[in-house]
Amino acid sequence: MSSLSDRFGRHFQYLRLSLTDSCNFKCKYCLPHGYQKNSYQKSSYQNGNEAEPLTRAEISNLVSGFAELGTFKVRLTGGEPTLRKDLVDIVSDISSIPGITKIALSTNGTRLSSLAQDLKLAGLNSVNVSIDSLHAATFAEHTGMDRLEEVQAGVKTALSLSFDAVKINAVLMKKTYREEFERFEAWVKENPVTVRFIELMPTGSTKAYFEENHVSSAVVKEELIARGWTKRARNLGDGPAEEWEHAHSRGRLGIIAPYGKEFCSTCNRLRVSARGELKLCLFAESNQSVRHFLQKPSQKEELKKLLVKLVQGKDESHYLPEGRVGNNFSFSSIGG
Repeated sequence: MSSLSDRFGRHFQYLRLSLTDSCNFKCKYCLPHGYQKNSYQKSSYQNGNEAEPLTRAEISNLVSGFAELGTFKVRLTGGEPTLRKDLVDIVSDISSIPGITKIALSTNGTRLSSLAQDLKLAGLNSVNVSIDSLHAATFAEHTGMDRLEEVQAGVKTALSLSFDAVKINAVLMKKTYREEFERFEAWVKENPVTVRFIELMPTGSTKAYFEENHVSSAVVKEELIARGWTKRARNLGDGPAEEWEHAHSRGRLGIIAPYGKEFCSTCNRLRVSARGELKLCLFAESNQSVRHFLQKPSQKEELKKLLVKLVQGKDESHYLPEGRVGNNFSFSSIGG
């Protein structure tokens, strides 16, 4: 059993680690004006390198500490993690850490075709690709980039390499969710992928967009039930998604419903930003830096003690229904 447990009996064996807050997309629900490096200028720090993303050595020290506390799954996120030139090396480093048995990547897929094989050889187990629409014009409207064909090619490459799982994340939008459900349902019938419909969530910079476009994931659940899909049992280390399967479909559909009553009760994951800040919840009011304990392997025991202490302060749930989004200005800064 994990040593990273909170006051509510939840055990944390899953780390979401952001490698960068940079991104080459302009998704309207995250970075509508594109990535702008204005939150971590070197002048804001006494030590200039603190403004830069974690190094390979710092990442290895961090993950090693988590692993000794029971973490076995690491998801590498961003921003867009494939923008890190040392991504393959980072995956290789993590795969060599005792106790880590699952390494996943969340990506927009634009560089997946060229990187997938090297990532697989380095130890990557699964891939999640963001595709909010299978319609090229709608995809371009959501992301600010006309690159759907390129992303789909990346998915095709990943499928050819027999990763443990290839999953697609699609954010639900009020105006288009019905037609996108139809497209994705037809797609997974022929392809062994899992498409998870994610309920749109607000950030400090996108509240107006959220209010205009939010639709409850309950509408997707109703469609799944009506069309004969059945809920699949959760596996150890699974994220927050409910996954559904159908006798006549090669792939699966899923729902990520942050407003659902049981969403927080099944929480099993912690987040660390690209600059070494522990975030106990996607919508937490504050972060706590652990970077000062990542400089040398000999600091591991101090790191572990701090992690155990901080996790005890995790709240029972987020406060989204009350309209509180914490200090989350954009998802790119904390790994989503």
